[in-house]
Amino acid sequence: MLEPERELSLLARLRKSVVEHNEEELLATIEEAFREGLDARRAIFEGLVPGMEEVSRLYEEGVYYIPELLLCAEVLYRGLAVFKEHVEKKDLGIKSTVIIGVVEGDIHDIGKNLVKMMLEGAGFEVIDLGRDVPLHRFLAEHRKVCPDIVCLSTMMTTTLTEMKRVIKVLRERNPRVKIMVGGAPLSDCIARRWGASGYAPNAHQALKKAVEIMLSVKNSCHNY
Repeated sequence: MLEPERELSLLARLRKSVVEHNEEELLATIEEAFREGLDARRAIFEGLVPGMEEVSRLYEEGVYYIPELLLCAEVLYRGLAVFKEHVEKKDLGIKSTVIIGVVEGDIHDIGKNLVKMMLEGAGFEVIDLGRDVPLHRFLAEHRKVCPDIVCLSTMMTTTLTEMKRVIKVLRERNPRVKIMVGGAPLSDCIARRWGASGYAPNAHQALKKAVEIMLSVKNSCHNY
């Protein structure tokens, strides 16, 4: 069994490898993590993700710039690609379809990708529209798929108005649509004011909120 001190050491090394965009150290730590039995979910959400959160802080403070941000993101995604294959899937008995995407004008998709991973791990069918998704794409996919939930993400204050517009038009087309939103500039108060069905500050809460939405009432999709 992995000792707590050793577990914390591995998690700290994963965080550091992301912050220092050190792929060599990342791969060496991953190898040790698998050999010693570190839980893949903990490796992601207590190792890699906090590392990227630290990178975001350094970027906001002007310590890191775009080149460093991109290098750190590459290391993060390299780690995610390895660990997500080993995350134990949990069947919550919810068979639902979710559309997810980052609104137009924003290319930051790390949070969106983490939410996608959590939802898929719980048995949701997730249709990923990617990043910088225009309104017409959300509308077309919603009409085509008739999803149970539409998930919208943005990390930029400058694209909040676009998210508000997507929510508004989706609601006009189908008043009963379930919309979940997330991203650094958002809050539960803003989400409710704009007519979203739920808000989540992180991937764990996104899964919890999605389950709550599905348990409360099944979305009814009408043609438009």
